Amino acid sequence: MTPDRQFSEQRLADLYDLGNAGSEDRDFFLRLAGAPPQDILDLGCGTGLLALKYAENGHRVVGVDPADAMLKVARRARRADRVDWIESSAELFQTERRFDLITMTGHAFQVLLDDQQVDATLACMAQHLKLGGQAVFETRNPALDWDKIWAREYVMETPEGPVRASRRITDASRAPEYLSFAWDYQFEDGVVSSDSTLRFLSADKIVVAAEKAGLDLIAMCGDWDGARFDAESSREMIFKFRLDQAVQK
Repeated sequence: MTPDRQFSEQRLADLYDLGNAGSEDRDFFLRLAGAPPQDILDLGCGTGLLALKYAENGHRVVGVDPADAMLKVARRARRADRVDWIESSAELFQTERRFDLITMTGHAFQVLLDDQQVDATLACMAQHLKLGGQAVFETRNPALDWDKIWAREYVMETPEGPVRASRRITDASRAPEYLSFAWDYQFEDGVVSSDSTLRFLSADKIVVAAEKAGLDLIAMCGDWDGARFDAESSREMIFKFRLDQAVQK
């Protein structure tokens, strides 16, 4: 799976944190970690904001991402040497290490566009958890009209000057399960666009796939404050799974 241009092209990857400065979800994930030192795997770590914070809090952290440009941003960060950075997709990642907590944030689960990718990623989580360890990730609620509510535009101040970013829907013909869109970045020297497609799986399908991988659902939240998921109104579907039995390789 090739990362989208906004993650794989360095000029765009360097902008990522400017457009994703919110900390509500990051705080949610930070609260999941037990007393340090815990072994934590951050799949789809991107520019490493969460992984670096875990490491700062005294945990042993591995950050995995398929986009070299995003990892270059992560490796430039202060005290980046506290994290082991690995370039890999979640589906293909392998290590002998086992983890107390595995996270996948930033709605990265939605870039898994077919059942094979979903199954392989969940199997990766189950394989790399310690007994009793948790895997936690979020996806968006497919019941909402994302093609109607997702328009967004903002301006980022950069060393190159202001950059205007805007998102537009490019294909809603397969909604609600698939939605395609583009980010347009207006630089002083022209526009750079990045096309993306996300998959909006139902909660039931995700739970069934996770159970097949050997993961047991322990909680599902509808928002970053821990509120109970409401199928009609919640924007988020935040899953907490636990490994209660060893997975057979």
